[in-house]
Amino acid sequence: MFPSRQGPEFRSNTIFPCFLFVEMVIMAGTVMLAYYFEYTDTFTVNVQGFFCHDSAYRKPYPGPEDSSAVPPVLLYSLAAGVPVLVIIVGETAVFCLQLATRDFENQEKTILTGDCCYINPLVRRTVRFLGIYAFGLFATDIFVNAGQVVTGNLAPHFLALCKPNYTALGCQQYTQFISGEEACTGNPDLIMRARKTFPSKEAALSVYAAMYLTMYITNTIKAKGTRLAKPVLCLGLMCLAFLTGLNRVAEYRNHWSDVIAGFLVGISIAVFLVVCVVNNFKGRQPENGHLHRDNVARMPMTNIPRVESPLEKNHITAFAEVT
Repeated sequence: MFPSRQGPEFRSNTIFPCFLFVEMVIMAGTVMLAYYFEYTDTFTVNVQGFFCHDSAYRKPYPGPEDSSAVPPVLLYSLAAGVPVLVIIVGETAVFCLQLATRDFENQEKTILTGDCCYINPLVRRTVRFLGIYAFGLFATDIFVNAGQVVTGNLAPHFLALCKPNYTALGCQQYTQFISGEEACTGNPDLIMRARKTFPSKEAALSVYAAMYLTMYITNTIKAKGTRLAKPVLCLGLMCLAFLTGLNRVAEYRNHWSDVIAGFLVGISIAVFLVVCVVNNFKGRQPENGHLHRDNVARMPMTNIPRVESPLEKNHITAFAEVT
């Protein structure tokens, strides 16, 4: 007799590569979409008009992004490097503590090709949490770019870059509305960037990274003596994200509404991924629990002991006395 090929192990071994392939395709598609939003002109930015001499857009030009107090290189490096470092150190510490307390048998394992091949729990959890973080980072970038393309909201320094010819446009009243790309005479590339401010990308990415790390530290580190260290570290991360948004407003690169919208986008994506995707960074149930439930499910009904209720016993006794 040949062994059955319909058992749960065979199904897990065939389903796992399929899900891995699907996840890789989704991740690749997310990265490509973020690339098209960021570096190509595939999606046309909405051209929003403005009123003559509108004070909301008359702030001085603060210079290129590289001259900011929080330049893009620094922000992207911190958003990509700090979570990787914290998660690797955190997972390594948790794994070493589990080995020291002889809790290795209760750790989650993942079958790759059969009963003989397993992924180390340290590698599995680290890759899982970092993969979800990277996906959320690209998803945040896509949401922000989509909002900027659709709204075309103007930066506080838009008029300094637009350089409209008010005489040719006939701006004799402040209430006169001007629309169209031909109204501007400045650098087209700078003008296009000044039309993409809502929501703020820097605020969204910074608060996403801070929120993801905050929830990771809160849910993963359970050691004694960290009652004060964890809040200080988490509040420090959130404070850095908050200061990044304040800097965008102080340098006249974004409006308050842009920064608040960016914060909402970043926080929403981080909370959704942590709560609904990685289940607050909790591991899967040990294999012993799954095996116990499988054995109970496969047990014939005749082998399961039957427990009579007190009401049933009283009914049988009363019937016996009558007869």
